[in-house]
Amino acid sequence: MKLIKRNGSETIFTRSKISAAIAKANDAVEEYERITDSEIEAIALRVEEQCARLHRSVSVEEVQDLVETELMAKGAYVLAKAYITYRYKRALVRRSNTTDEKILSLIECNNEEVKQENANKNPTVNSVQRDYMAGEVSKDITRRLLLPEDVVKAHEEGLIHFHDSDYFAQHMHNCDLVNLEDMLQNGTVISGTMIEKPHSFSTACNIATQIIAQVASNQYGGQSISLTHLAPFVQISREKITAQVKDELGRAGVTDEKLIASITEERLRDEVRKGVQCIQYQVVTLLTTNGQAPFITVFMYLGEAKNEQEKADLAMIIEETLTQRYRGVKNEAGVWITPAFPKLIYVLEEQNVTPDSKYYYLTELAAKCTAKRMVPDYISEKIMLRSKIDKNGQGHCYTCMGCRSFLTPYIDEDGKPKYYGRFNQGVVTVNLVDIGLSAEGNMEKFWQVFDERMEICHKALQCRHERLSGTLSDAAPILWQYGALTRLAKGETIDKYLHGGYSTLSLGYAGLWECVYALNGKKLTEPEGEALGLEIMKKLNEYTAKWKAAENIDYSLYGTPLESTTYKFAKCLQKRFGMVPGVTDRNYITNSYHVHVTEPIDAFDKLTLEAKFQALSPGGAISYVEVPDMQNNIEAVLGVMQFIYDNIMYAELNTKSDYCQVCGYDGEIAICEDEDGKLVWECPNCKNRDQAKMNVARRTCGYIGTQYWNQGRTSEIKDRVLHL
Repeated sequence: MKLIKRNGSETIFTRSKISAAIAKANDAVEEYERITDSEIEAIALRVEEQCARLHRSVSVEEVQDLVETELMAKGAYVLAKAYITYRYKRALVRRSNTTDEKILSLIECNNEEVKQENANKNPTVNSVQRDYMAGEVSKDITRRLLLPEDVVKAHEEGLIHFHDSDYFAQHMHNCDLVNLEDMLQNGTVISGTMIEKPHSFSTACNIATQIIAQVASNQYGGQSISLTHLAPFVQISREKITAQVKDELGRAGVTDEKLIASITEERLRDEVRKGVQCIQYQVVTLLTTNGQAPFITVFMYLGEAKNEQEKADLAMIIEETLTQRYRGVKNEAGVWITPAFPKLIYVLEEQNVTPDSKYYYLTELAAKCTAKRMVPDYISEKIMLRSKIDKNGQGHCYTCMGCRSFLTPYIDEDGKPKYYGRFNQGVVTVNLVDIGLSAEGNMEKFWQVFDERMEICHKALQCRHERLSGTLSDAAPILWQYGALTRLAKGETIDKYLHGGYSTLSLGYAGLWECVYALNGKKLTEPEGEALGLEIMKKLNEYTAKWKAAENIDYSLYGTPLESTTYKFAKCLQKRFGMVPGVTDRNYITNSYHVHVTEPIDAFDKLTLEAKFQALSPGGAISYVEVPDMQNNIEAVLGVMQFIYDNIMYAELNTKSDYCQVCGYDGEIAICEDEDGKLVWECPNCKNRDQAKMNVARRTCGYIGTQYWNQGRTSEIKDRVLHL
């Protein structure tokens, strides 16, 4: 069994240290208040047994809490007081400098919590360490100086989660829908250099990757671009290549128009291939200032094209994008593997969803790509047009900002819908499970606690908004001055874009499944559980609507993609409520409204049920089905895709894509327990457990992770059942 020290590093759990600590406190009290050595050993043994039952690494604080509880149960109140006093004095000493030890443990690569905080960051790399070091300073400043004490307390106790506090000290926001069209058509500026409108498709792709890197370095969330914004440059290249071919053949006395067109299209295809390859390889090899590849989503939607020629050119780009993603990228051993980014989203629409539709061949290619490489994910144009209605009563189809964060419909001053160039201000998530358990089965008390938690969430979200208020465009020129979001003058504030619905503030939620079960013992898959779950979702929306009406700020409900926080919330719940069967007896809680990963349910029933909840999560949500290897059953993949089109706005298929560098095994890398009870990844063929010598790709929060996960998320991955 392992112990997580206060600086985040991991060490072997040693019962004798518990005995020694109790003995020191024992020596500090009067003799008649002391307990015997055998009683000390018995307490230490019971604490060890309780820690072992958690089936995960425990923190020093958790161990000390258990010691206090045991001393009180023993009736050794004076001794318990001495022990608590000693803890308090040590905490005061540590509080004088809260960052030094954590930073030092980061540098030495022995901070286990940070190692598994982000599944797409390698904490041994200098740039990642630099980002984490800056993050520790930001967290410290945020905790001590920038946030109200009640918000900090609620965050530390796991009642809420104040996301991305490692970036809060700066005037930075969360996700973006990049206006690539404006930047390419009207030019931009990168690092003080003027970038004019490109004169070819390949150049446009190259510039796009530079924009992606710049944007990623000036915000901390996901960003999305649309391939539609690159499509006009295919025609520019076509015209340029046509002129070149005519000149070449003309010098040889050849004027055959069909031959000219044939050669032109062949060269154009090659240009498109190179341009798409540029985006794929640049994205996976770029390293932004936060130490990881840009968290980028690429949107593929034929319905965005302005005319038939542009649509045909867009289809060519989509086809090449899917083809290259199907192939994958090579790892250091030269083996084709699945990259984490870019995330791909493919829109299912009338033009591609049936076998007799013009672009069905793209859908078939998307299905093959999903079966092998886990992407693309799918948006149903039909369902989205019904769900995203603007104030004029018109429905819209558009991409999310990253893995699932959706903007709300917005009409600009010209009366036109606008999505690209907009952003999210930040997220605060409420732990619904804690509210459910705090109510002790009493619905009146539940709504009372619910109201209290909503107020603390609202206060925390206002802090996010206020932190951005007054920000000058100079803070991130690529975003605010050169077109990624808008084109403000130097020295101008971004304030007007923080109100009126242009940007959003996200109220996240987690653990609806466990919350409902804690309240009435029913699952979301049962009628009574579903009804209560939908009622809770509607209540959350009532709050965001009330705040929006009062402040002219677009608050929106967001199905949080918990990664490391699913483990944090679980540990906090276990500390507050103990092991409650079906609620806190695992080392993770369920993301947003999802059906629990252990629940036996088929893919179509799951998507049908979750569609009801997804409709009540307008600020962002994604559903998934867990599937086996589907590479030899593409018809089944297409069947699920058709069902998505008819029933749910946004969904994905979770497959596996692994490779062992030791033996060449390319099946599913397994999760097993080591001798200390810690979950580790192991090749079932050669028993390799060296994570540096295997490639594992899993979708965990709507996006693919490739750098491994904390024990809570790993446990969740291990528990998943198949839906197909």
